[in-house]
Amino acid sequence: MGSDGIDGTEPPADTLNDVGVLTRREIEARIVAPLLERFGQEFGVDRVAELARDVVVDVAREQGGALAAALGSSDLAAFADGMHNWTRGGALEMEVVEQTDEVFAFNVTRCRYAEMYRSLGIPELGALLSCNRDGTMVEGFNPSIEFERTQTIMGGAGHCDFRYRLSDATPVDLG
Repeated sequence: MGSDGIDGTEPPADTLNDVGVLTRREIEARIVAPLLERFGQEFGVDRVAELARDVVVDVAREQGGALAAALGSSDLAAFADGMHNWTRGGALEMEVVEQTDEVFAFNVTRCRYAEMYRSLGIPELGALLSCNRDGTMVEGFNPSIEFERTQTIMGGAGHCDFRYRLSDATPVDLG
């Protein structure tokens, strides 16, 4: 379990990235949504959602560590450079607010992830399966990077405000 290779090994990360994160999230959602619905009927919606949240954040933390290893660095510049996996194919339209060695701040002005979850009729799973990963993924990447976001398109806002900064850096204005 947990492997996708015929021989029980994980496929190379670059193979997964060939698909793009947006497509991966859609595949995941098409499988996970009916499972969560059925498990919710059997074991209670709240408990199943709680367990799913726990699993998603644990996986995100592991993926953050794997990303740092793949990039060969866990600094904020490497993290910013790694964003291409999430933005591929116009999945996210972003406006960078500030980018230094200590701060990476941007607004997402269009989120095709949110659009995809809505088109599948499962907007409530968007926050669980996608937005929920952002903070813990960076913890796995580098625990010294702090994450703040006060709003998301998935949650109905006009934009998402992503703010990453090294823990000793000055806070970024969220305006």
